[in-house]
Amino acid sequence: MSWGTELWDQFDNLDKHTQWGIDFLERYAKFVKERLDIEQNYAKQLRNLVKKYCPKRSKDEEPRFTSCLSFYSILNELNDYAGQREVVAEEMAHKVYGELMRYSQDLKAERKHHLQEGRKAQQYLDHSWKQMDNAKAQLYLRTHMADESKNEYAAQLQNFNAEQWKHFNNAIPHIFKNLQDMDERRTVKLGETYRSFAEAERRVIPIVSKCLEGMVSAAKAVDERRDASIVVESFKSGFDPPGDFPFEDFSQNLSRTGSDGTISGTPKGEREREGAPGPRPDPKHMSRTKNKLWLFGKKPKAPSLEDFSHLPPEQRRKRLQQRIDELSKELQKEMDQRDALNKMKDVYEKNPQMGDPSSLQPKISETICNMEKLRSEIHKNETWLSEVEGKQSSRGDRRHSADNHHHTPQGRESPEGSYTEDTSQEHHTPHRRPGPPQPGNPNPDPHEFDDEFDDDDPLPVIGHCKALYSFDGQNEGTLVMAEDEVLYIIEEDKGDGWTRARKQGGEEGYVPTSYVEITLEKNSKGS
Repeated sequence: MSWGTELWDQFDNLDKHTQWGIDFLERYAKFVKERLDIEQNYAKQLRNLVKKYCPKRSKDEEPRFTSCLSFYSILNELNDYAGQREVVAEEMAHKVYGELMRYSQDLKAERKHHLQEGRKAQQYLDHSWKQMDNAKAQLYLRTHMADESKNEYAAQLQNFNAEQWKHFNNAIPHIFKNLQDMDERRTVKLGETYRSFAEAERRVIPIVSKCLEGMVSAAKAVDERRDASIVVESFKSGFDPPGDFPFEDFSQNLSRTGSDGTISGTPKGEREREGAPGPRPDPKHMSRTKNKLWLFGKKPKAPSLEDFSHLPPEQRRKRLQQRIDELSKELQKEMDQRDALNKMKDVYEKNPQMGDPSSLQPKISETICNMEKLRSEIHKNETWLSEVEGKQSSRGDRRHSADNHHHTPQGRESPEGSYTEDTSQEHHTPHRRPGPPQPGNPNPDPHEFDDEFDDDDPLPVIGHCKALYSFDGQNEGTLVMAEDEVLYIIEEDKGDGWTRARKQGGEEGYVPTSYVEITLEKNSKGS
């Protein structure tokens, strides 16, 4: 059916209908706009969620557990999923919303043009009718001019009839046909945008499915046994478990003396009745036990040192090896840069028009200087690594040698096997005792002990002690003492289980704190 023939007298209704059609199209465009805003906000919230749970970390803090890696894989897939939601929003904004808004503006302009033509035609018809009506009035007013008026009336009537025929048979049908074409195109465009609306979602469904499959695969990649082995490799210290505590007879008289509260042993008379010295507390074992208590409590925070001596041997070896590898990579980069600069310099020397060779010399010198610094750092770290590997390989042999050469009670070890509060202060030199380490110095000088005894001014006496057991003092820096021998105290125990003493003959050295009963002078306490 044609609007021009069937709706010739419904100009106002067609005006309202076409306006309703444009309003409906704009309402649908508003719906699409709100939908793509939802998609954009949803994608933005997903990305913020991924960013919140996936912060940046340094290279040393990168996770190695499969549970963490799988979770980060899920975050990556979720980030890709957010990207696809943004693709959906972009497709809707470009192909649906933008197209609808442009088409709406075109429809409004076209509708306005057609309606203006219709109103002009209607105005022209009204004007013709007014002229006919005026001519008719003139017929009655000018009765004496009846013939002329009648002829004019007939002419105007004929003209009006002709214009009316043209209006309802040519002008209005053509205008209404254009309006019909416009409305049909609007309907077709709505159908096309409906399909585009669905296609925008359907096109990303395969990618969304892959994202979800990636999340499932990441979840299946969680390996609890591998994570457990990574924990072992990350925190293995390389230390041996502590030995058994020796039996101590607390039923006898106890007296606590010395700077570290050493408990004296069994009285001499009781030992003589038993025929042999009673069990002696092992200063190394006691210090080692004190050092290991953090395994079941709060671990003391050790200072971070350049040579990682504050770490256990195994962890120290790994960190040193890691640093050597990183320095080697940086050295290789500097070498490659030097070679490239030298080649560029040769090119400039052969072709001066390309550049000045002397301009590259500062950069070459800087690169060579960096290479020397890196080589020095690598050599220094390799020295520390060799020291750690040497200590780890010979720890068991040194302990066995110390037990065979010292005739001390079971559980007693030589001064070089003592343990301090800091694990980085272990010393296992089998033939030379460097002396107890000073506080805050994890790597004492091996000749520090000799320098102390070469001092011209002797240390003042701060107390005296009585030997509870005999001590052979075979290691350098130690002092031989006999049971019940009285010695002068010139330096208190620093926490490593050794006390510095002086014999009455003037000989000085270190004796195990647990081997003596110490009495300090009141005016020298804490000096």
